[in-house]
Amino acid sequence: MAALALTLAASVACAQDAIVATVIDQHGKPVADAVVVAVPTDGAMRLPTRRDAVVDQVDKEFTPKVNAILVGTSVVFPNHDNVRHQVYSFSRAKRFELPLYAGVPAQPVLFDVPGVVVLGCNIHDWMVGYVYVSESPYFAKTGADGKAVIADLAARAYVVRVWHPQLDGTEESTRKTVNLAHTRRAEVDWTLQLKPEVRVRRAPVGGHEGHY
Repeated sequence: MAALALTLAASVACAQDAIVATVIDQHGKPVADAVVVAVPTDGAMRLPTRRDAVVDQVDKEFTPKVNAILVGTSVVFPNHDNVRHQVYSFSRAKRFELPLYAGVPAQPVLFDVPGVVVLGCNIHDWMVGYVYVSESPYFAKTGADGKAVIADLAARAYVVRVWHPQLDGTEESTRKTVNLAHTRRAEVDWTLQLKPEVRVRRAPVGGHEGHY
């Protein structure tokens, strides 16, 4: 019983050092794929060991559609479709192009500047994805319930902000300050004004794509 009590106490203590975010839209509906970032106000950050991230291509779509990574992380873009893709970005944070390929490219792509990178495919115009490159290692992405948890945080003050591909406004306008030295577990809520999603119509199966 004593061991169980210690385990439960440790779990509760760990759960307290967290920022719990809830993101809804202007209609009160939960927002998925919103990236929540916490930046210590004193600039102190524990940088983890970086591992390659993965943005897959399945059924002629980027998977996940939104991927959040720490600056300095490399991303692999495997193609699991039976057609070739040509992934590119013209975004300021990262400009690159992977020549038409199937399977896995020989080299991952290094994302070394913070910012939002919009992905596209030169062959399939409807394919759109996003890589959010965070300057802070403390971030999380909301699920279908609109919630995200940034855990294992030190007890200090943080500026927290949120980004979403359809955000109508600036990411900086969402900034809020929380102090875990006072609350240890902070709940932060946002109501975002979202723009309608604009999607290019997919080409019909068996259309003009051929072996692409």
